[in-house]
Amino acid sequence: MSASPTQSGSLTLEANGRRSSALTQGEGPVVLLVHGFPDHNATFRHQLPALAEAGYRAVAPMLRGYEPSSQLRRRIADQHPLQVALDLAAWARSLGKGKPIHLIGHDWGAIVAYVVAALEPTLFRSATAIAVPPLDALEKGIRKHPVQIRNSWYTLFFQLRGLSDAVVRARDFAFIEKLWRDWSPGWSWEPETMAALKNTFRKPDVLWYALAYYRATLNPFLPDSRRMTEVMKQPTDVPMLAITGATDGCMDTRIFDCVDTQRFRKGYCLERIPGAGHFCHQEKPDRVNALLLDWLADHS
Repeated sequence: MSASPTQSGSLTLEANGRRSSALTQGEGPVVLLVHGFPDHNATFRHQLPALAEAGYRAVAPMLRGYEPSSQLRRRIADQHPLQVALDLAAWARSLGKGKPIHLIGHDWGAIVAYVVAALEPTLFRSATAIAVPPLDALEKGIRKHPVQIRNSWYTLFFQLRGLSDAVVRARDFAFIEKLWRDWSPGWSWEPETMAALKNTFRKPDVLWYALAYYRATLNPFLPDSRRMTEVMKQPTDVPMLAITGATDGCMDTRIFDCVDTQRFRKGYCLERIPGAGHFCHQEKPDRVNALLLDWLADHS
């Protein structure tokens, strides 16, 4: 008996000497889904079947460092978004087999999506960024909406190496639950969802690599940090959909109004989800899935 075209499975993606496991479902044009923090690829458990049912091949890998097979060495610079973008480019080439693919990123996945769309636009048919705007918009938005300084407190806390690691790990990763509550007010997730996420962070060195994303990006002395400013100003021909939850406690939704839309030469569309926070794709999956499917159909 042949397998159903919407049957779920897994595969291993290789990029830059690293091996990353990925959830996959469906057959058809490729949609690459990239998670953020504190999260893992199961964050897209509602999107994978919807995309498969609509005739796409959905692939959701673990980001660099989120499992031992993608941990090459403890070097903070390797976790910079410009470096992680190299993984996405390699995955796109491998999965697309010469054809451009669709890209969806949440949180850090969104940041890296902006980067790779600027650096490798021919690899992508479209891109979607969920919950986080381009970093240059964040810089402008903080001046206009200083409440974002309070929202972003954790990024500075993560610079305290050792201490922040211990706090995040304490009491069975209670810090992760705090972030989820603060970032998505009023959302009640399934206990098994949090249990699976904590299992990811219990794996060797995953927490160190996850926090290194923040330590690399906020380190002004890294060459990639200086280059990032220029990359974020580059125009791109990849159409961009941005989705933000109206009650996001991590990223004030008004920051998205500070985006330089002109640099998205093939179009930029912003959608706000009422009653949803930072994890809007999990909180309101039907609404987000409808937006994604309409966007993908318009750019296929």
